Amino acid sequence: MTAGSDARWEIAGVLDAYAEALDRRKWALLDEVFAPELEFDFGEWVARSREEAVTSIRSYLDGCGPTQHLLGNYRIDVEGETARSRVYVRAFHLGVGDAAGKTYEMGGEYRDELRRTEAGWRSFRREGEVFWELGSRDVLGPGVSR
Repeated sequence: MTAGSDARWEIAGVLDAYAEALDRRKWALLDEVFAPELEFDFGEWVARSREEAVTSIRSYLDGCGPTQHLLGNYRIDVEGETARSRVYVRAFHLGVGDAAGKTYEMGGEYRDELRRTEAGWRSFRREGEVFWELGSRDVLGPGVSR
């Protein structure tokens, strides 16, 4: 295995940690995914730091029931201490409370720019794109207004 393929495995692990953090509601795990100075553009919301991104993500998921974020079709290009990745996401969400019995599912892509830090690979820029949606967004929390 070459150094580049080692880096690709490490980066895939960082991307997978994002899905685990969301699905297990382990918000501190996002420190192992994103750099503090993160720029995150998900279309309907933008964050200019890891702290803002976590607040935005939680505004949707804290009001939601169980979720499962499945990642696949990893495309990772490493150039020295920086990398770019694209990965498909399929995210399933169950409703609770007034939204019990409802579901919301989306398919899309995360595009990251990463760099190797002393603590390991971290994303400093992420763009998310939703390709399709099924079900009811009522399942999600209210989001944040910006």
